[in-house]
Amino acid sequence: MHIISVGLNYRTAPVEVREKFTFAEKDLPRALRGLMDTKSIMECVIVATCNRTEFYAVVDRHQLCGHYIRSFMERWFGLSREEFTNHLYMYEDEKAIEHLFRVTSGLDSMVIGETQILGQVKQAFLLAQAEKTTGTVFNMLFKQAVTMAKRAHSETMIGESAVSVSYAAVELGKQIFGSFHKKSVMILGAGETSELTAKHLYANGATQVIVVNRTYERAASLADKFNGTAYSMEEAISKLHEIDIMISSTGSDGFVISREQVQEAMRRRKSKPLFMIDIAVPRDLDPSIAAVENVFLYDIDDLENIVQSNLEQRRSEALKIEEMIRQELAAFDQWYRTLGVVPLIRALQTKASDIHMETMDSLTKKLPDLDEHEMKVIRKLTKSIVNQMMQDPILRIKEMAGEKHPEEAMDMFVKLFALEEQLNQSRQAEDVKLEDNAETIKSALGHKQTPVVTAVPVFAHP
Repeated sequence: MHIISVGLNYRTAPVEVREKFTFAEKDLPRALRGLMDTKSIMECVIVATCNRTEFYAVVDRHQLCGHYIRSFMERWFGLSREEFTNHLYMYEDEKAIEHLFRVTSGLDSMVIGETQILGQVKQAFLLAQAEKTTGTVFNMLFKQAVTMAKRAHSETMIGESAVSVSYAAVELGKQIFGSFHKKSVMILGAGETSELTAKHLYANGATQVIVVNRTYERAASLADKFNGTAYSMEEAISKLHEIDIMISSTGSDGFVISREQVQEAMRRRKSKPLFMIDIAVPRDLDPSIAAVENVFLYDIDDLENIVQSNLEQRRSEALKIEEMIRQELAAFDQWYRTLGVVPLIRALQTKASDIHMETMDSLTKKLPDLDEHEMKVIRKLTKSIVNQMMQDPILRIKEMAGEKHPEEAMDMFVKLFALEEQLNQSRQAEDVKLEDNAETIKSALGHKQTPVVTAVPVFAHP
């Protein structure tokens, strides 16, 4: 078995390509079942967001599975592979697992350390579970990835510093006001960044919102989002003394607010602090306004510097998460290596149990005068002897499965304890079970191909 990840994201594909590979939420269950129908795929999860579309799969032949998944993408999205192959990446085994850990913890995000992707991966996994497209491997791997990401965000400061202009503006405002409770905001212009900054301020307690724009209808539309008021520029100037925060991004060729206008407003507001954010290029607010007492003026460069500084802090915290990922990779590898040992241990336990039962039957025949209590004591003591005899071999084979060349150790284990018969019986029983399950699933889903129910083969290791 092998684990692979095939996908495209904001680094490898522009938005005009990514938007061709989106899934409607209602279509994802059918897509998962269709992917499970793809040859060689034993388990699968689809992670689809605005910045990435990724297909995770447990496969039995990694050399061809990239081809099979690309074929699925061609069929599902109705595109020829020539249109998207150059935008795809593919990771195998340890690299695929590491990639999942990086995605879930936010290290692979456009905004490093963001937490939204964690919820998106978790939902993708839960949906795959509900559609029965995950099994032993992905049930463990995705739970481990989600748990590690939660720990990464709780044990580091990667998500605590602002890394967008809008968040940086809010962070600055908190330093000045402490709280935005009942603070009033004026927005000059109705651009995306201005709107986003106003949204964050409003969510943090700012109440009154005034929107000013050359097109009154657009100003009114934005004002409605915050239960605010739309004003003309002339009206806005007369309201300067009533506001606490100004966000400006008008696209004007010259200054729209002068130092004199701000000085007059400050006299009327009795020098209470005024927080002004100039996001426009060229600037809307006269830079000399910064000299007015109790006025805190910041332009786009000031905010970008804060963002870059905070990004550096996040990158520093990311190094701690990278170490967590290395530890999680080792833990998953250790668990994965032991999967092949499970059938061997079961076979040994089965053989020991059969020998014990035969011995007790023989004892009953040879000592027919033993009463029920005596038989119970003997059965308990002999079973204890058997279990103690098996304890060390089981412990050793688990340890050896985590070392190099585990196949040799497990092959020797089978030969030493003569477990071939028990393993064959187990495989035959599993084959019958898989056939029954496959027919049930095929009947229920109406598939042309039968989804493969995950069965961990002996000696499984990527």
